Amino acid sequence: MDDIIIYGVEISGGVVLASFFIGLISIVGTCKLFAKADLPCWHVFVPFLNVMTVMKLIGRPTWHAWLFFTPAALYLIPKTIIELAQSFGKRTTTDYVLALVFNVFYILNLGLSYDEEYVGPSYEKKDLVNENLNVA
Repeated sequence: MDDIIIYGVEISGGVVLASFFIGLISIVGTCKLFAKADLPCWHVFVPFLNVMTVMKLIGRPTWHAWLFFTPAALYLIPKTIIELAQSFGKRTTTDYVLALVFNVFYILNLGLSYDEEYVGPSYEKKDLVNENLNVA
């Protein structure tokens, strides 16, 4: 393969080929992740719709995807990864650490592994009003 020059930077053909295969594996893994949750696989290919679909997968409102464009993303990205692991029944501290340290590979493992099953949305809306109070 010939070298590619982009903005004056020379990129070897091997790097392009490796990037293609890594991208292909991530697309297939994310597609299988969506399929386990009975969500449409074609959402993987639409750039912002895939984030909204992940929000639906973990049970968050889809408008929470817009928060990724704000500084709240520093808090929201690790929280979303942990909630994604919880949606597949991973609730131990070891799972949380593995999900945060090896996040891309952990999510691919959830999608590509035959043993992992989608349990259901893990996000729970917290009400500010305590429902146990009986105020008349």
